[in-house]
Amino acid sequence: MDIKETLISLMTEQAYKPMNIAELSRIFDIKKKDIKGFAALLSEMEKAGDVARSKAEYYGIPEKMGLVVGKFQGHQRGFGFVIPETERPDVFIPADNVNGAMNGDKVLAKVLKEENGGKKCEGEIAKVIERSNKTIIGTYQDSSNFGFVVADDKRIAQDIFIPKSERLGAKTGQIVIAEITQWPEQKRNPEGKIIEILGNKGDAGIDILSIIKKHKLPEEFPEAVETYTENISDEIPKEEYARRKDLRDLRMVTIDGEDAKDLDDAVSIELLDNGNYRLGVHIADVSNYVKDKNPLDKEALKRATSVYLIDRVIPMLPKKLSNGVCSLNPKVDRLALTCFMEIDKNGKHVDHEIVESIIKTNERMTYTDVTKILTDKDEEVIKRYDYLYEDFKHMEELCAILNKNRMNRGAIDFDFTECKIILNENGKPIDIVPYERGIANRVIEEFMLAANETIAEHFFWLNVPFVYRIHEDPDEEKLMRFSEFAHNLGYAVKWGKEVHPRMLQDILGKVKGQKEEMVVSTLLLRSMMKAKYSSECSGHFGLAAKYYSHFTSPIRRYPDLMIHRIIKEVLNGGLSDARIERLKKEVEIAAKQSSDMERVAMEAERDVDDLKKAEYMNERVGQEFDGIISSVTNFGLFVELPNTVEGLVHMTTLDDDYYVFDERHLTLIGERTKKMYKLGEEVRIIVSKVDLTSHEVYFDIIKDEDEHEEGSDDYSVNQLNELIKDDSTKEEE
Repeated sequence: MDIKETLISLMTEQAYKPMNIAELSRIFDIKKKDIKGFAALLSEMEKAGDVARSKAEYYGIPEKMGLVVGKFQGHQRGFGFVIPETERPDVFIPADNVNGAMNGDKVLAKVLKEENGGKKCEGEIAKVIERSNKTIIGTYQDSSNFGFVVADDKRIAQDIFIPKSERLGAKTGQIVIAEITQWPEQKRNPEGKIIEILGNKGDAGIDILSIIKKHKLPEEFPEAVETYTENISDEIPKEEYARRKDLRDLRMVTIDGEDAKDLDDAVSIELLDNGNYRLGVHIADVSNYVKDKNPLDKEALKRATSVYLIDRVIPMLPKKLSNGVCSLNPKVDRLALTCFMEIDKNGKHVDHEIVESIIKTNERMTYTDVTKILTDKDEEVIKRYDYLYEDFKHMEELCAILNKNRMNRGAIDFDFTECKIILNENGKPIDIVPYERGIANRVIEEFMLAANETIAEHFFWLNVPFVYRIHEDPDEEKLMRFSEFAHNLGYAVKWGKEVHPRMLQDILGKVKGQKEEMVVSTLLLRSMMKAKYSSECSGHFGLAAKYYSHFTSPIRRYPDLMIHRIIKEVLNGGLSDARIERLKKEVEIAAKQSSDMERVAMEAERDVDDLKKAEYMNERVGQEFDGIISSVTNFGLFVELPNTVEGLVHMTTLDDDYYVFDERHLTLIGERTKKMYKLGEEVRIIVSKVDLTSHEVYFDIIKDEDEHEEGSDDYSVNQLNELIKDDSTKEEE
């Protein structure tokens, strides 16, 4: 146990009372010459949030000092919440208690009020441990004495003041990047300087560029990475042909979307004499080019994932690799890592083999063409690929077997409507069309799942360091709320001490095809944890799988690349004890970085989608649509349209009554009329307003003309005006 662990162990003891550095030094027998190093260690632990230091310079564990370490989540009205790092309720921070914290900062919060057994909690920011926003993207506004930047991120409530000498020539209305030079304090805004002018609001491409900058996504590869990449040969070395399994005569194809250029997986299928299937999943051997700790590897770990933003990709690897030497383009030799699986007619995995290989794909197939062959029976497409027709039929058969087997063990299969946003050459959204999940998509999904599970289980039993994809059990409190909601809709949810995914899958089966299907599925998804990467194999709840990893996309995901390296080391002589010790730390770092960057990528992708959906709906203000109530809150309700656009119907626009929010049943109820707006209910709306800055869409509900009962004493404003007019006329007469 090192001194850091010993310090934490000491401070967590029941008898420990906060001590200053002198007292701690005596306990640990720190010599005078080592006191600076000891102080630096305490400072480092404080920065990490492992220990807290009081105003009187006493150290202790934050929790034992009434403090909470977490991430501050701001709100545009000035208040916020601290999302704790440990398992405990969020802490509400009133605007007066924010004390200069900004959205995303790592903070230490002092708990001032606990209510209802700790479920509701209020506090104040005691200290900002680590600043998240070194730079801010926003709109510059000039004034006579100074300027200021209004952040694009509405969760940053304060404007950034810019001295005239630091505006870099920015003009009012321009989109800029400001570097913060002085952090905010209570009742004082942050100060900064303009370091880059992105362009004028409304310029083509400036909107997506702002989102890229906001999420600090890299736009270019460093020069050292580009230089290293240029020196990579397009030719496969002769020694690789000699030592790998030659699969170039094995019939195989890639199946991807029409736009895909980074083709990292190919599939093959054979029907064996014993009636079993031999499925081959062949994955681009990126690790042959991106070696451990070379410039490419360091940059790949930093990015951790490719980011897909409608009309562009921010790749994890340079194009020469992602679209070139690593991409499994048709009819060219490529290095691969192959997982063969023998699967019987019941979906049981009889045997498997993992090998380094040389492959040559026969065709670059698209989901559209394979679906035309298998579903539409398109004779022209079948004729074009006649030599592959039987393979596709066998793939369809095996896909059905694997899917049935997976469903039987209880895997949860969410079937949400997905849409594709179509942009014109100027980046303007011109359509939002449904994205069909056809048989070809399902074939690839099932085959990749099978390979990912096979690889994870194989290496789990070898007991070597590995990066797993895990999905923890659902949050019990959220699941209870979901259960109550489902019960109110007439769907019984029963479970014992442990929740099995099959129970939740049964509910999805019952609501399939019903009008409330989307809402029930969405609520269930919200009650579940987010999947993440981990060095520990704790299973995947949603897939009902004991072992799961990501093996199939090393061009665009770092965990896949890392486990390829481990697989190859094991295949080529095994891992030494020293290497295992190093790998333990490396897989932990890779798992955390990949999980963090996956969240960043998802937020950026969602921001771009919301932006383009808002632009699309801005052209449709005043138009009417049918939708479904997808969420109900204390400030209104959200309605989702068939094209997946979601808009807010604010409480203030429901002017026919005063509505009360019933949190238990997720319903708005009119006090007088008892009219209810319930989750899953179909409504007709009119697009009333679009805020392009915040990417928010607003709807008004169109009320039925016959909603007022005949004989009602309610009058419209016009009717009341007519009555008043009549009365005044009579008085004059």
